[in-house]
Amino acid sequence: MSDYLVIVESPAKAKTIERYLGKKYKVKASMGHIRDLPKSQMGVDIKNDYEPKYITIRGKGPVIKELKTAAKKAKKVFLAADPDREGEAIAWHLAHMLELDIHSDCRVVFNEITKDAIRESFQHPRAINMHLVDAQQTRRVLDRLVGYNISPLLWKKVKKGLSAGRVQSVALRLIIDREKEIKEFQPEEYWSIQAEFIKQNEAFTAYFYGIDGQKLDLKNETEVKGVLARLKGHHFIVKSVTRKERKRNPVPPFTTSSLQQEAARKLNFRTKKTMMLAQQLYEGIDLGSEGTVGLITYMRTDSTRVSETAQQEALSYIEAAFGKDYVAQEKRKEKKSTNAQDAHEAIRPTSVFRDPNSVKPYLSRDQYRLYKLIWERFVASQMAPALLDTMSVDLENEGVIFRANGSKVKFSGFMKVYVEGTDDQTDEQDRLLPDLQEGETVIGKDVEPRQHFTQPPPRYTEARLVKTLEELGIGRPSTYAPTLDIIQKRNYVVLENKRFVPTELGEIVTELILEFFPEILDVEFTAKMEKSLDEIEEGKIEWVKVVDEFYRDFEKRLQIAEKEMKEVEIKDELAGINCEVCGSPMVYKMGRFGKFVACSNFPECRHTKPIVKAIGVKCPQCHEGNIVERSSKKKRIFYGCDRFPVCDFMSWDKPLSRPCPKCGGLLVEKKLKKGIQVQCVKCDYEEEAQS
Repeated sequence: MSDYLVIVESPAKAKTIERYLGKKYKVKASMGHIRDLPKSQMGVDIKNDYEPKYITIRGKGPVIKELKTAAKKAKKVFLAADPDREGEAIAWHLAHMLELDIHSDCRVVFNEITKDAIRESFQHPRAINMHLVDAQQTRRVLDRLVGYNISPLLWKKVKKGLSAGRVQSVALRLIIDREKEIKEFQPEEYWSIQAEFIKQNEAFTAYFYGIDGQKLDLKNETEVKGVLARLKGHHFIVKSVTRKERKRNPVPPFTTSSLQQEAARKLNFRTKKTMMLAQQLYEGIDLGSEGTVGLITYMRTDSTRVSETAQQEALSYIEAAFGKDYVAQEKRKEKKSTNAQDAHEAIRPTSVFRDPNSVKPYLSRDQYRLYKLIWERFVASQMAPALLDTMSVDLENEGVIFRANGSKVKFSGFMKVYVEGTDDQTDEQDRLLPDLQEGETVIGKDVEPRQHFTQPPPRYTEARLVKTLEELGIGRPSTYAPTLDIIQKRNYVVLENKRFVPTELGEIVTELILEFFPEILDVEFTAKMEKSLDEIEEGKIEWVKVVDEFYRDFEKRLQIAEKEMKEVEIKDELAGINCEVCGSPMVYKMGRFGKFVACSNFPECRHTKPIVKAIGVKCPQCHEGNIVERSSKKKRIFYGCDRFPVCDFMSWDKPLSRPCPKCGGLLVEKKLKKGIQVQCVKCDYEEEAQS
């Protein structure tokens, strides 16, 4: 019999922790929450101070029975759920179910799953923090009051299966408002003039800056012609040369938001995927002889704070790997966001000495790529600034000034390890200029005027939307991924070229909510509510008061909406083809696995077809059909004949229209680690794919 029982959420975490604690400890998993509000009803007693009616989650009976049996045999029970509001609530529910005293020292928290951190945390158990529990409970109750009141209204007035929520509705509104900006945008004309300059066979590029020392923006072709008319000959005088040394500091280690953004930019990961992989790295990876080890600290955080121990370890590693010059000489001040709770450290490797290559054999490809990103960002954050030599040159001909800018990395510093990505692609390469001196002459040629038009603001990518939500104080680290997931599942938005585009359904739902429940879509109101949750966590205000203040006004609006909200009919979009069975027009529909085409004569005719994309290749098997792009239930792209099931040709690799030059067989594009390669399915012919 074990002396102590430790309860965590996941089996992976249980296995790791049990190995660290030794034989006296038995570690079991609750598999997440064991109690929640019922799905079949509101589950909130509005007349009794909004008391939540928790029930055992369906299917959790055997888990609870096992935990109760183990708890009776143990001398003491420790609750070690995640170190956040959600984890505190799970611990509270477990304490209730196992009849533990919530005021006893039964709660253990740790920011990383390593031997030292685990053992240290068990030296300092504490009582369950009811302020944290109340903050989580308030969010749950508010979301239930909003969702279970507005959603049935939308089902009745629009269509079944819709939902509304505090954070998801604001995220949807941001996407729709951006779409309106794009549609209403009026482009404005502007011009630039680019020229190539030569000094002793060295070429460089400069751009028109202004006239007679004054900067001038060119608005039309007439102004451009006026500038060009002033130029005489091809000789330009170097009027000024400005040389400076610029210091570039590294960015801080990751928060949840910045990790999601950077993983989207650099790894092309969706927010949901990033968090799933981060969870795996946090809970522990089997590293062979070293056993199962948590590779990163807790992944739900809004802080860039780093422990003193981790900083010292990083500095030791940097000095050994790169030299003393690369070590940060002064401690950087942490910039704390006004909305940050700062409950945990930044996301970092649990040991900087586990470099990505040393753990690569034990990780999946995507786990490795995410770990490498986290490791490099953390190491770079503790390194010395980069030094850049910059040079700005003004070139003059008859008062017309062209300006050239150049830069060169003098000392790479943190850039030796990592450079932050951006939403707008920029060239990180050195832009070198010749050694120019004031008063000398250079030759200008290929003077090229270019017409431009101002562009509308870009649609939101997942990274941009997460960043915007964070800046506005909407939601918290744990809410971003599920928020983006739900607005797509409800077909309120679709992703086109990795950017969010609102659907007609999304616009209709937002319009109705805005008309009858404006506070739900009010960015400032939602941000204020997040601050209220923080104040509940800090023990400054009572949770019931926050809920009551919201619900009193919300209830009045609900009654008005019940009477005045009109029914909206959403007509199906025609697919442009007729049903092969009955001849009726086919329409687009949304299903569990996305969009598909169905007969408009439903339910009399139930014929459906997947939406396929032709790639312009004849089927190599039946020679009659065309190859189309399809998607499996797991969203994996494959290629098949459009005459299926008559022809069962299928390929995971994209077929090409031209035959193999060696044997006449089918050529396909094969995705390899080094890139895309063209291969023949019959012989050994292969070639590099054309970019």
